[in-house]
Amino acid sequence: MVTDMSDKHPCHKAEIPKLNRITGQVEGIKRMIEDRRYCTDILAQLRAARAAIRTVEAHVLETHLHHCVTEAMTAENAQKKIDEIKDLFKRYDEV
Repeated sequence: MVTDMSDKHPCHKAEIPKLNRITGQVEGIKRMIEDRRYCTDILAQLRAARAAIRTVEAHVLETHLHHCVTEAMTAENAQKKIDEIKDLFKRYDEV
């Protein structure tokens, strides 16, 4: 189950190991910059980190849609959730 018993929000703890790997990637990129590595090597690692973040973002969004939005559609606040998602997509043009 995706919910934490302490509240109604879904649990995203499965994303923590991925975020830890991303943190390691970013630390590696910092070292590459400090070591004055070749620009395209740094850019490749930046692209990989961005892709990893997008994967986590997609999983969180998918969970939100499956849990929060589905739940809202059966409740009285469906329009509020629809508006929330519309605003989310307006803010993140690359989602």
